[in-house]
Amino acid sequence: MTATAAPGTLAGRRASGRPRVAVGLAACAVLAAVAFIGALAIGPVSIGPGRVLAILAQAFDAPMEEAGRALRERMVVLDIRLPRAVLGLLTGAGTAMAGAVMQGVFRNPLADPGLVGVSPGAALAAVAFIVLGMPLFAVLPDVIQPLGLPLAAFAGSLVTTMLIARLAMRGGSMSVATLLFAGLALGALASAGTGLLVFISTEQQSREFVFWTLGSLGGATWPKVALVAPFVTALLVGAPFLARGLDALALGEAEAFHVGVPVERLKRWSIIAVAAGVGACVAAAGVVGFVGLIVPHLVRMWLGPGHRVLLPASALLGAAVLLAADICARMLAAPAELPLGVVTALVGAPFFLWLLLRRRLIG
Repeated sequence: MTATAAPGTLAGRRASGRPRVAVGLAACAVLAAVAFIGALAIGPVSIGPGRVLAILAQAFDAPMEEAGRALRERMVVLDIRLPRAVLGLLTGAGTAMAGAVMQGVFRNPLADPGLVGVSPGAALAAVAFIVLGMPLFAVLPDVIQPLGLPLAAFAGSLVTTMLIARLAMRGGSMSVATLLFAGLALGALASAGTGLLVFISTEQQSREFVFWTLGSLGGATWPKVALVAPFVTALLVGAPFLARGLDALALGEAEAFHVGVPVERLKRWSIIAVAAGVGACVAAAGVVGFVGLIVPHLVRMWLGPGHRVLLPASALLGAAVLLAADICARMLAAPAELPLGVVTALVGAPFFLWLLLRRRLIG
């Protein structure tokens, strides 16, 4: 006879929870796929999902003799909407997974990737490029010019994060509390520098920077996707290897160390992965708030705190949420386009306030 786990035992609870986890991951994957197809189908030129799938299936085939509506639909899907949807997929997945990692490192479900200075550093470098560097960059080849702003923002995010991590190091160990306070201090300093540069900028430069800080996928191109993809892919592939250490870290640093987790190495690689992945996302799509905060918390409430499930589920749900927000940004004020960060803030801010009230009531 085959032994079965009693329902009340730990093994029984794990066995009973596995179907729910599998269903949850499958649901997140389906939501991401539906949002991706919706991002390709919905717009000023409405294209049916079946036609979108047919165009994608023939994307790598030799161009057929198409004319009229068929040719227009193919161009809209492959040349305009596909790079935008892929960038949204990468940005949503990377930002949400980075949020889950940061919440694990800080042992706080309300932590956010912006705590390590990614967004303020990127913003300062971006406005410096817009105000000071863009005229100099204009002499470079046309192929390189569109990448100037993303590259500047990415460099700014990495430099700020490296400086914060350096300040948090003491005696060979990284203090999470010092990391938090250094991030807040340097973030405020970067914001002050950004404000000074905006003050001396022209009206056109200020408008461009404000739109960038509110986030948008409107400028998505394949070169931008190529800039983001390696860093986000590295985050998506590498972060699950941190899952066991993040689970142990939830018990405390001393406890995690005693069960064999290299705590300092875990924190160091977590910060590096978050800075590189989110820095690339911010550089290409601007500052999109609340996705890295809200999505991991939703997944944790739904599927539990285990990072083996939390990390991939956050990536899938984050992609779905960001693509859905981008659809709303394009359609709510059509033919104009709302900034993506406005849409995510309209949904994320009330949810964040609800979380705070819920925690206060529970506490």
